[in-house]
Amino acid sequence: MFTPLDFVVLIFYFVVTMGVGVYFYRKTRSVEGFTAANRSLPGWVVGFSILATYVSSISFLANPGKSFDTNWNPFVFSLSLIIATPIAVRYFLPYYRSSNEVSAYSHLERRFGPWARFYVGVCYLLMQLARMGTVMYLMALPLSLLLQWDIRVIIVVTGVCVTAYTFLGGIVAVIWTDAIQCIILMAGALLCLILMIFNLPEGPSQLFEVAKEYDKFSLGSFGLSFAEPTFWVVLAYGVIINFTNFGIDQNYVQRYIAAKSDAEARKSLWLGGLLFLPVSAMFFLIGTALFAFYQFNELPQAQRDNPDTAFPYYIVTELPPGITGLLIAAVFAAAMSTVSTSLNSSATLILTDHYKRYIRPDATEKQSMSVLYSSTIVWGVLGTLLAWAIIGNKSALDTWWVLSGILAGGMVGIFLLGMIARRAGNVAGVTAAVIGVLVILWMTLPSLYDQFKLDVESLGGFKSPFHKFLIPVFGTSTIVLIGWLLGVMLNDRRQKDSA
Repeated sequence: MFTPLDFVVLIFYFVVTMGVGVYFYRKTRSVEGFTAANRSLPGWVVGFSILATYVSSISFLANPGKSFDTNWNPFVFSLSLIIATPIAVRYFLPYYRSSNEVSAYSHLERRFGPWARFYVGVCYLLMQLARMGTVMYLMALPLSLLLQWDIRVIIVVTGVCVTAYTFLGGIVAVIWTDAIQCIILMAGALLCLILMIFNLPEGPSQLFEVAKEYDKFSLGSFGLSFAEPTFWVVLAYGVIINFTNFGIDQNYVQRYIAAKSDAEARKSLWLGGLLFLPVSAMFFLIGTALFAFYQFNELPQAQRDNPDTAFPYYIVTELPPGITGLLIAAVFAAAMSTVSTSLNSSATLILTDHYKRYIRPDATEKQSMSVLYSSTIVWGVLGTLLAWAIIGNKSALDTWWVLSGILAGGMVGIFLLGMIARRAGNVAGVTAAVIGVLVILWMTLPSLYDQFKLDVESLGGFKSPFHKFLIPVFGTSTIVLIGWLLGVMLNDRRQKDSA
């Protein structure tokens, strides 16, 4: 049960979070302070903020739910960071640190023209809006069921609080609250895992006996099928999505810039990238421990039918007073850190890539701050309304996976083409982007048909035989390969014509 002590813990968490925003208000009343923290933050704080950006309520609830219901196959996504992090430190980070611009996409305009910056910027804003709505909804759904609170009230309270401290404290408040929330999240989850394991009838050893019996630690098939989420399919998907995160996500780029030196920025990326591995493993282990625990304890059928609610059910029914409040605060922390990050980066992009680029290039400091403040509020309201709009959608997480795959494939493809294929110019970039987007749409059709309960088989021979995790992989590869080939061909033709 949720006791008065749990309420005190939860209210204290919200007060501290709001206090951080108020505390940093004076330090973020300039564009540089609001968007880049005056480039003054230590690496460890930025690193924990990067980690918190990874660990959303989707990770906090869905990962234990996945390993409770099936196995550790989704953990392979986390293993892809072993590949993506060193590449990001070596190439992506210095690429942005050497620039004085806060926008992640200004270089795309210099590389391919205004269309590239506009396309990627719009894709990013749509992705962040979908992300905010999905995260807040998935956080509120199990809490409303277990605590008997109105789901709309939970969404509104979360939306108002996170918008308020992001509005007041800018990127400084976002990064510091991310760090605080990340520590709360990890401490709460670790404490819960320890209590869960030692409450098994025969202690920790029983967890591994049950997991072995039901093959719960499996990472999936190592076969070469492209039609199912094998180890290799999930790994390839993880590499592309993490290239998107590290290479072209405004959330991460602003953190690179906010660090006070190149060395601190590198430290933050190593810390945030590689620390996610043990943190992610902890959440999957929680799901496996839940499975073992409920082999010997009663679990309502509603929780068995909806595995994402199994962990919150355990928190509310099994943990002692105070600890329950801490874990519920951790669930809120996971959602709020994600939403605050999306709010600040979206407001920054609206200012740099749209307002200053197309409306008022010579905007004053006061005008720019007004745009940042108003954009934060508007995006906070839109994210909250979207979370309301998807109430009752049982496939919200699947919809998010499809949308992120569609949007991410084109974004990271154009970015990598600009970095790798030096000969690819505007014509090669446009052509490659169009072909890549067509490939993405073709691969997305079966998932869209399934989402809207249409007859997938009516697609006939036009149906993609590949798993949906390969959407960003094939989309990115198509853009890079087509762009590179066209760049070489057009360059050779220009040389022949000039000879």
